[in-house]
Amino acid sequence: MAHDALHTSGLDPEHISDSADHASSTFDYAYQDAYEQHYEENRFGGLDPEFVFDFTAYDEVDGASQRWSTWLDVEPLCRGPEPRPDWVVTSQGAIDTDLGILKTGKEADVFLVERADPADPDGGVIMAAKRYRSSEHRTFHRAATYTEGRSTKRSRDERALKRKSTWGKIVASGEWAISEWDALKRFHALGLPVPYPVQIDGTEILMEWITVDGETAPRLAQTRPEPDLLASYFTQLRDAMAVMVQNGVVHGDLSAYNILAAGERLVIIDLPQIIDIAGNISGMDFLMRDCTNVCTWFRARGLDVDEHDLFGELIAHAF
Repeated sequence: MAHDALHTSGLDPEHISDSADHASSTFDYAYQDAYEQHYEENRFGGLDPEFVFDFTAYDEVDGASQRWSTWLDVEPLCRGPEPRPDWVVTSQGAIDTDLGILKTGKEADVFLVERADPADPDGGVIMAAKRYRSSEHRTFHRAATYTEGRSTKRSRDERALKRKSTWGKIVASGEWAISEWDALKRFHALGLPVPYPVQIDGTEILMEWITVDGETAPRLAQTRPEPDLLASYFTQLRDAMAVMVQNGVVHGDLSAYNILAAGERLVIIDLPQIIDIAGNISGMDFLMRDCTNVCTWFRARGLDVDEHDLFGELIAHAF
């Protein structure tokens, strides 16, 4: 009936249909043109801000002496305790650059490593990287004496250590690094004068580089302090040893060669062999040896100190 009505009105139904199709097509093209024009005009400035971000392109690192920062590669528990010093670099774009070896030791070598983000070069920092050698390349053969009373968390590792198998040697190397890492964190929490531990990654520990006027702080054995400073040094060291003993541990290898003289303060280093006084049958012997080493050095420089008096004073803190 509607079709008859169109004929009655004089309108051709086919013409009406063609006109409608033409209008629809014209609207589609117009909409598409408007959309494309809007897209071109706003594709950079009109996007949702949540989908826009800035980025900085970095050059590839020099594989011979550089690597990308390993800060985000290690587990959170392998990073230094909070609150962290402002100088710790946590940028994902930071690069670690080896600056050369600082010193060699019985069980590890210490290197200087600069960590810096190329986008913020002024925010970089130089750290000490202590890298433990494998058992085949260590000259530290008294491990069993120091580790008595310790236990590993995995029985397989403990068996491998006892058999001195290939896996046991790998575990032993890692155990020394973990032991020092734990000691650094523990001593730092106690307020003892040790380098701030930045991170541990396998057998490498990154820690604060202790300096004096921009240079590596000398070992105490290399210094000739004036009488007042000498007395201050001994007081600092005695107090630090007392805190250790109060918390059930002994350094175990303390001497003027693993204490740094950073101006007017001392910093204790080399902690992988710390001794559990109660758990190690030789704990008291190690404490007496530490007292002897310390007092012998100070007495040779004119300070009236006695290792037996120091030992007795420290024992009073232990019980």
